[in-house]
Amino acid sequence: MAERDELLKLRPPPAVLDIADRLERAGFETWCVGGAVRDALLGHAHLDWDLATAATPEQVRGLFGHRRTIPVGIEFGTVGVLDHEKTMHEVTTFRRDVRTDGRHAEVEFGVSLDDDLARRDFTINAIAYSPRHQRLHDPFAGRADLARRVVRAVGDADARMREDRLRALRAIRFAARFGFTIDPATWEAMVASAPHLSRLSPERVKQELEKTMQQVAQPSAALRLWREAGALPVLVPALADTAEETFRALDCLAVPGPARRPNRRLHRLATLFSDVPAARIGAALTALRCSKLEMNWIQALVERWQTLGPPIGQGVAAGDEISDAQVRRWVAAIGRLHLPGFFRMASARWAAQRDRGAVAPAADRIHGLYRRVLRAAFRDPVDLRDLAVDGDDLRRAGMPVGPGMGQLLQALLDWVLDDPRRNTPTALLARAAELRSGPGAP
Repeated sequence: MAERDELLKLRPPPAVLDIADRLERAGFETWCVGGAVRDALLGHAHLDWDLATAATPEQVRGLFGHRRTIPVGIEFGTVGVLDHEKTMHEVTTFRRDVRTDGRHAEVEFGVSLDDDLARRDFTINAIAYSPRHQRLHDPFAGRADLARRVVRAVGDADARMREDRLRALRAIRFAARFGFTIDPATWEAMVASAPHLSRLSPERVKQELEKTMQQVAQPSAALRLWREAGALPVLVPALADTAEETFRALDCLAVPGPARRPNRRLHRLATLFSDVPAARIGAALTALRCSKLEMNWIQALVERWQTLGPPIGQGVAAGDEISDAQVRRWVAAIGRLHLPGFFRMASARWAAQRDRGAVAPAADRIHGLYRRVLRAAFRDPVDLRDLAVDGDDLRRAGMPVGPGMGQLLQALLDWVLDDPRRNTPTALLARAAELRSGPGAP
């Protein structure tokens, strides 16, 4: 690819160009670097354009003022500069690593652009672009690796992995995201690094796993490499024996989109853990530092899949007529809140089963069942709160207060699930009296 054609792809936002221009006019060499340059050369959209400059953090803050700058990582040379829309852009001083323990690095400023690029992880991320001079600087042949579709470490691969153990996981994510291969020497260094990945913090591991779920269209390719490299049993032991079919199910789920659809990420995470025994999921998610909200959501979907997925799948795949009462019972067991997530997970799991030739519900039958499920969920009484009577009504009718009250209400709901027309105060109170006087009364 001619450099002219490459330059036509590089279109940093005006705000980034303004920041770079101001730094250059103040006498500080400034370049666009990192993922935005890589993605632009590949023809992918990228919103976060980072800048590297000869200016020190203090000089950047002095130039733009403290009201427009945020010391987001000032000890590592990074200052956030706010544009006129209050969007933050990271500006980092040219730096090189002095010491590193595989997790944290001590850096030195006052170095050249080449020194800065030499400390980066992979050649495809070590390409710089000068907006002022309309020039690309590529000392490690990153553009050639983009053309060859290869992820290759900058310089000594073993040294790059020792400097930051997370790089092994990043290499896998880039390879899976772009459909690249991994350079043999880089792969060998990644495999050698696997036993040391336990040094990574759980937060960094979770972040990398989430980025894979968010950025990679087919996460199965990444997770397969996690396992082949030896990373999966070290970092997420609960997933070490996950079946290939479960990984393939992730590919059948939509890639998480804008912020208005945050649950897509959780759907993928829940599907990833969908074969882990329910009793082990909590510990696995806690080890990854998942939030309470995330844990509750994932556990709820997985428990429902493990309990209800097989019988629903068998019933739908068999082609038998499914009664309205059965549909309502499934809705009641899954719960209105979890219906969309459950059916997305189930559809993905069943699609993966079909792909390997196993018996599973056809896509059109799943879609038809989902329409019926939604109608039942919003039309029929499927929850204790939907009953026309509550505990107070039963107490006033003479029912004793105690544990049996909850059992009685559940029995009434079960009766109503068979026929929603029974959901009237008169019918329910009469049924409650029958249940209280019959054999095995709650």
